[in-house]
Amino acid sequence: LVVAADDGVMPQTIEAISHAKAAEVPLVVAINKIDKPEANPDRVRQELVAQGVVPEEYGGDVPFVPLSAKTGEGVDDLLENVLLQAEVLELTAPVQAAAKGIVIEARLDKGRGPVATVLVQSGTLKRSDILLAGSTYGRVRAMLDEAGKPIEQATPSIPVEIQGLNEVPQAGEEVIALPDERKAREIALFRQGKFRDVKLARQQAAKLENMFDAIGEGEVKTLALIIKADVQGSQEALAQAMLKMATDEVKVSIVHAQVGGITESDVNLAVASKAVIIGFNVRADQAARKMAEANGVDIRYYNIIYDAVDDVKSAMEGMLSPEKKETIIGLVEIRQVFRVTKVGTVAGCRVMEGVVRRDSEVRLLRDSVVTWTGKLDSLKRFKDDVREVKEGFECGLTLAGYSDIQVGDQLEVFEVKEVARTLASTAAATS
Repeated sequence: LVVAADDGVMPQTIEAISHAKAAEVPLVVAINKIDKPEANPDRVRQELVAQGVVPEEYGGDVPFVPLSAKTGEGVDDLLENVLLQAEVLELTAPVQAAAKGIVIEARLDKGRGPVATVLVQSGTLKRSDILLAGSTYGRVRAMLDEAGKPIEQATPSIPVEIQGLNEVPQAGEEVIALPDERKAREIALFRQGKFRDVKLARQQAAKLENMFDAIGEGEVKTLALIIKADVQGSQEALAQAMLKMATDEVKVSIVHAQVGGITESDVNLAVASKAVIIGFNVRADQAARKMAEANGVDIRYYNIIYDAVDDVKSAMEGMLSPEKKETIIGLVEIRQVFRVTKVGTVAGCRVMEGVVRRDSEVRLLRDSVVTWTGKLDSLKRFKDDVREVKEGFECGLTLAGYSDIQVGDQLEVFEVKEVARTLASTAAATS
């Protein structure tokens, strides 16, 4: 249980204590942020005692460890207390058995495909094992430890990053090793079919619920959202944050949430469901963007969850302060990459759409995922410095303070202007 030394016991702390008591599991309390001037560990102890969490120094059975995650002070003591609790409880797991674990995080990597971080809970996970993770399956082609080094096997309590699954699994899914790839595939396909049935049933139930709610409460608006993110954890956190904002006047419905860039199918779904698409650290590809413009689909991009939450919350509450409106003015494709002494990494490009200007902001996309945002350092046509290059022409450019450029990457060129927000625009987005 982690409690900030400056904030003390918060509502979520009390909720976590209740969960621990209900599950009848022991606690180790970490009092974090003791490096801050306003830190008050003694106050935290008193507040926790009031919640029935009594430290060992007060005659209780709960270890309290003051620490600072920032400076590292007390971290070793925390680890020692966790290991001590494991010894006292005699927590063990079989090693000579088929591997079982849980997906902690998952994402789609451009060069490696679906990648999942798995915590092994029992047995030994080996490279070339056949794995089943929820409705996904595959053979472990590569396995990396926490330092990014290749390993051949992992025992209980070891987190590893694996490659080889056919799709990106859901975070929290159970992972099991099976002896037969055919069996793993059959189970995965069966689960996919059951998931579709359950999802359709839930969608129908939600429609009926909205109808009855609308009758009972008067006119009810529904804000339908499609969420696309770079990793599973971000997608789930954003979806949960959006659902928590629902009120009696405005319902929030997550029509679809998935890892990956924004595609034409997402836009088609948004058209059918009248949804707003939220992209978190991902972008829409060229075809999806054109379709969205043609159909009037609202696509909003964010890289901080709180910004997305605040934006939607302000729109729902009607607190519409002026916002910065982003306009995409061009798309550049990187065709060649050169390393030039005293200059750095130079990209040979072709302007695919619109225009690229020397003073514009750009966003580097790799497989529709944002990897960097900033400004150009230089823009040239042949050897001449130019202010802009239009569609269909080639150019050379360098990025300010960034050099990780690859052939096939794209640069999204955009301008940002302040535009007054209106209730009419919000009503259109939530209708």
